[in-house]
Amino acid sequence: MDKIAVLIPCYNESKTVEKCIKDWQKELPEATIYVYDNNSSDKTDEIAKKAGAVVRYEHQQGKGNVIRRMFREIDAECYIMIDGDDTYPAECGREMANLVLEKGVDMVIGDRLSSTYFTENKRPFHNFGNTLVRGSINHIFKSNIRDIMTGYRAFSYQFVKTFPVLSKGFEIETEMTMHALDKNMYIENMVIEYRDRPEGSVSKLNTYSDGFKVLKTIAKLCANYRPLLFWGMVSLVLTLLSIGFFIPVAIEFYKTGLVPKVPTLIVCAFTMIAALQAFFTGLQLKTIHHKNKQDFEMRLIASSDAYKRLKNEK
Repeated sequence: MDKIAVLIPCYNESKTVEKCIKDWQKELPEATIYVYDNNSSDKTDEIAKKAGAVVRYEHQQGKGNVIRRMFREIDAECYIMIDGDDTYPAECGREMANLVLEKGVDMVIGDRLSSTYFTENKRPFHNFGNTLVRGSINHIFKSNIRDIMTGYRAFSYQFVKTFPVLSKGFEIETEMTMHALDKNMYIENMVIEYRDRPEGSVSKLNTYSDGFKVLKTIAKLCANYRPLLFWGMVSLVLTLLSIGFFIPVAIEFYKTGLVPKVPTLIVCAFTMIAALQAFFTGLQLKTIHHKNKQDFEMRLIASSDAYKRLKNEK
């Protein structure tokens, strides 16, 4: 079992991966640095091996798939996840690791948005997307997470071994954040400096398609983690539609005693029934979700026992 494991998912990062590895070797010489190559075609893996990293492979394309493989295969007291594009400073690594190892934090979030991100990042839609996602999740969970989509994080063993990775791509950071918030895990924000990619290094994140996936993930996870809120909103929309179309029919009936728009009245009735079904679906799913959270607490206990055994074996 490693004391500290630095996790670097990579896809065609030959221009930056060596510097990234060297920086972390200098900052955390006791750490084991893992580079997981995700079908790179530019010899990223060979460069990483020569730089002294432990290189492994994930052949299913997508950052979420790489993180899933890393979390399954590596046992460590503290995990630090970074990108291989040299945008995150290794100088913050020691403090992040100490928060996990000494203070018992489950997830340390490297907060770019409170420092240099908006000036360094030259992609305006990325900036807008980060702000939108941050506001949405903080509103849903009544939290104060300052950077939802950052790829610079530190984790405890308990978080890594109890986090069910479902995302395949760049929406993985959003999923991590929502899981930690829902399960009441100990989260700390830490302001970091952010550097934009060096010249010649190309981002693999597509502003529009990956941004849409992130928003889709938020909606899906909201339905899972806040079912009463999600289905309550659906119920409210259906209720308003039903009432809106029913009012003209009711006015006409009041004036003439006739119902000339019978099909509209029938649609209003079925829409109101659907609204009631949505509301009670939310209530039922909320009860199920509460039971799942109880079961998760039991899994945390089992994970803690496994963690103690691994430390003793070490």
